[in-house]
Amino acid sequence: MTADPSAFLAEASGYLQADPLLTTVVSTVTHRAVQQATAGTPPPDYPRWWAVVRDHGGEIAGVAMRTAPFPPHPLFVLGVPIEAAAALAGELRDRGEEVRGVNGSLPAASSVASEIARLCGGTVRTWEHTRLYELKNLIPPSAVPGSPRFANGQDLELCLTWFAAFHDDAAEQAGRDVSDGAVTMVTEHDLKERISELRVLLWEVHGRPVHLCGFNAPSFGVSRVGPVYTPREHRGSGYASAGVAEVSRRLLAEGSRVCLYTDQANPTSNKIYRALGFEPVVDMANFLVE
Repeated sequence: MTADPSAFLAEASGYLQADPLLTTVVSTVTHRAVQQATAGTPPPDYPRWWAVVRDHGGEIAGVAMRTAPFPPHPLFVLGVPIEAAAALAGELRDRGEEVRGVNGSLPAASSVASEIARLCGGTVRTWEHTRLYELKNLIPPSAVPGSPRFANGQDLELCLTWFAAFHDDAAEQAGRDVSDGAVTMVTEHDLKERISELRVLLWEVHGRPVHLCGFNAPSFGVSRVGPVYTPREHRGSGYASAGVAEVSRRLLAEGSRVCLYTDQANPTSNKIYRALGFEPVVDMANFLVE
């Protein structure tokens, strides 16, 4: 385990590059952390670390990280074998860390969450079933009113509001209690960075923003799209399809593979992405430890 993202990459870059699509979240977050450290940004005041899990032969069998800036600061785990889940949970208990959320690939995330719950006398509840999609052949939507532009500093407050609303609206569309579960949000500092790096695209109609589509810088040749948000009053006009298609077109032109995550319980978003040419890759899940 390490709090140094560069040290983690030195250990795990081969593992991450072997399947850059599956490891996109870990790679993206870690590369951004390295970039921030290089720029002199101080470490955050919430738990932040990375872990490498090796088998008895010394080969990397999985990775884990705790970097989420939002409560309950869930873990993200990939490939951690069942027999290693207990070791990771025990290490966190010995460190005095309280863990109330675990996200990631199956069965790794489920195993780690179950072990943490066992040690703390809690229970595990599935908060969200997610699905990773990759864009195979972009199928642009029919003519949609409006045009795209990158967000700028004057859009900061609007983008902050829409990033925050994304969680509640997504949960509502999936039939979950919006007051429940992990809150996904972005810090003002992080959003300023994204805007300055031209990683937030707005779709405008008559000069008025009606949709937001964020995306990440490529890591090992893979770029992840998200969040994708259209306010309720602007839905049903194809803006989400247009925004995601435009972002995807730009990323493909840069030579990146394009992927995104969906909530399996949200039929609307899954239908939109399939229509654009995205195909499912793997299912994952987010768990709460209560």
